[in-house]
Amino acid sequence: MNKDIKILAPDLPESINNAIILKWHKKIGDTVQEDELIAEIETDKIILEISSPITGTLYKKLFKVGQKIKSRSIIGYIQSIHLDNNIHKITDKFTQKNKKNYFFTPKMRRLISNNKINKLTIKGIKTHGKITKNKFIINNLYQDTALKKNEKISKKILSEKHTNKNLFKNTRSFRRIPMSPLRKKISERLLSTIQNTAMLTTFNEVNMKPIMLKRQKYNSIFENKYNKLGYMSFYIKAATQALKKFPDINASIEGTDIIYHDYYDINIAISTPRGLITPILKNTDRLSMFEIEKKIEYFSRLGKSGKLQLEDLESGTFTITNGGVFGSLLSTPIINPPQVAILGMHNIKNRPVVSCNKIKIYPMMYLALSYDHQIIDGKQAIQFLNYIKDIIEDFSRIIIDV
Repeated sequence: MNKDIKILAPDLPESINNAIILKWHKKIGDTVQEDELIAEIETDKIILEISSPITGTLYKKLFKVGQKIKSRSIIGYIQSIHLDNNIHKITDKFTQKNKKNYFFTPKMRRLISNNKINKLTIKGIKTHGKITKNKFIINNLYQDTALKKNEKISKKILSEKHTNKNLFKNTRSFRRIPMSPLRKKISERLLSTIQNTAMLTTFNEVNMKPIMLKRQKYNSIFENKYNKLGYMSFYIKAATQALKKFPDINASIEGTDIIYHDYYDINIAISTPRGLITPILKNTDRLSMFEIEKKIEYFSRLGKSGKLQLEDLESGTFTITNGGVFGSLLSTPIINPPQVAILGMHNIKNRPVVSCNKIKIYPMMYLALSYDHQIIDGKQAIQFLNYIKDIIEDFSRIIIDV
């Protein structure tokens, strides 16, 4: 006996404004296993996977790719299959004609599924009403493989003909695609920041030679024990130390109230194929350099695959963005509301610098701090950035807390 089971979208928190169907991984009529991936939805923050609630057949899709859905929306139906002694009952064209039922063994079903073979074309040996492996492989599997190969060759020839034909056309083509929820959300937040904050940016530069020497000295030891030692863990430690000294910069605005945080949750900007996202390193004052590097690698990996969870992206008290990894020499980063400041790190370049009345070449990096002048004075912002510069140029300051 078959029964239709609902495929439900997950619960979406109030902070998520909308979601769309990003991709269907199964077609109508496909057999799916319990917990097998059926579809993906995209919110204005992350991609979420929807799995099959039962083993059965995808019977109906209620939404197309790109259509909007709500929390707990029914997006389709799975038709459950009644199992009798772990054998699936099927009726092909031949059996319909002769009113006889044939069955596939579990081993056969795996073979059919793995090779994506149409059950209606199968010719094999029946034993007590069952289709067995035996000559099935010779009669179907290799034949099916040959057909697929010929089909691929035909498609390639047609594609080449189409390409060659287009070479002689002077066409000006374009594509129109709807903006993704994530890109919409980024646009809204950026515009909101510009319209609702008195944003200013102050700049400084830092000599990176001391940090580079430390990495050169300890990187192999650190890598053998933990993982690769990057620059970002130094930046996060320096920023955390500075936030302790300047609590206004670790605050946020809620309506007409200022919220001061006694913890340090730092967002780090990560570029993904879908846009810029800012996962959070929580309690950075309690994290070691190794733990920071491990978290950054974890977020980068999940960000690229779209597997970040909502709790990885919500809240945060301060943001660091590093445009230097893409070659940016200088920028004015935009505040991530409701936060009141953001620190921008940039490309490290050898530049002539006056030191002790002599011109020397040092690996220099520009720092940028954008801040909301509604609650942060210029003096505080400048002192905060100077303090970060001092820590990076002399990291031992963190140890003695000066």
